Amino acid sequence: MNLIFSSVSDINQLQWNELVATSSTASFFQTRECYDFYASLSFMQPFIFGVSENDKLVGVVCGYVIADGNFVKQFFSRRAIIPGGLLLDKDISLETLQLLLHQLKKELSKKCIFIEIRNFNDYSSFRSTFETVGFNYQPHLNFHISTQHADSALSQLNTTKRRDIKLSAKEGAEWYESKNIEDVKMYYSMLRELYQHKIKTPLFPSEFFEKLVQLSNGKLFIVKYKDGIIGGSVCVLFPDNTVYEWFVCGLDGQIKNVYPSTLATWAGIEFAAANRYNRFDMMGAGKPNEGYGVREFKSKFGGELVEHGRFLYLCNPALYSLGKYIIGKLKSKKK
Repeated sequence: MNLIFSSVSDINQLQWNELVATSSTASFFQTRECYDFYASLSFMQPFIFGVSENDKLVGVVCGYVIADGNFVKQFFSRRAIIPGGLLLDKDISLETLQLLLHQLKKELSKKCIFIEIRNFNDYSSFRSTFETVGFNYQPHLNFHISTQHADSALSQLNTTKRRDIKLSAKEGAEWYESKNIEDVKMYYSMLRELYQHKIKTPLFPSEFFEKLVQLSNGKLFIVKYKDGIIGGSVCVLFPDNTVYEWFVCGLDGQIKNVYPSTLATWAGIEFAAANRYNRFDMMGAGKPNEGYGVREFKSKFGGELVEHGRFLYLCNPALYSLGKYIIGKLKSKKK
């Protein structure tokens, strides 16, 4: 017998914890802590779905619905995002997985134009089931860096990155962990500048960062030079397993022989190695066959290039196409 759950209070917490501990597709992003974090934010609507077989929880979906900008842009940017992918038991039946995906479509199609599942683990054995239900596979790259030992993590970096880290340290730049609100504000100011002038995609409000770093598994690594903050990275931890780098930025090119963004990423890698995490996950490196400057930066840290892809379901294909056109026009007017 299968049961679908659409409320966090309906999911057995002990079984949820057990599934997180045993599933090959587990990540921070399907934990109760992550769901509660989403629920604490004013600008997104969290959702949770679960499915059981014979009284055993075998699948969980955790994500959020969000939209950006003014009324017009919000209407056309309504989307459901599922970072990390689905939390699945190794023995989940294909019929039960289909049931969970159908429920996801049924509930979220009322609220958004598309659903995007961003995989951080290997879902190849489930791909045909996703596609049968209408979730189309989209190739997407990522880098995983082994961090079981600090020396080996450092040796994986290419020669240039190792040199940049040593030069930065020699000049007096250093990194430290922080939960200080003033550090968060300084970091966010730099990140917002980067998104507005270079990346040109929506950035979460400062509330996201202020609350994330207060989580037991939230980390802000600050890069400091003399008395000023020049960079940093925001990471989340999946205990004893993975450190995820969610955001990184730095005032690169402004101080001779100091490389803030490199040091900010190295801070997360060094933390992961020092605390015996298995890997450092760079949370995306763009689409294959498309130029992506960030991929080149990330590639120099010596990680394994993986393609776990994404699954995309269009709740309203006509609005999706129209929305891409309208938002593209709005972006072009800003240039």
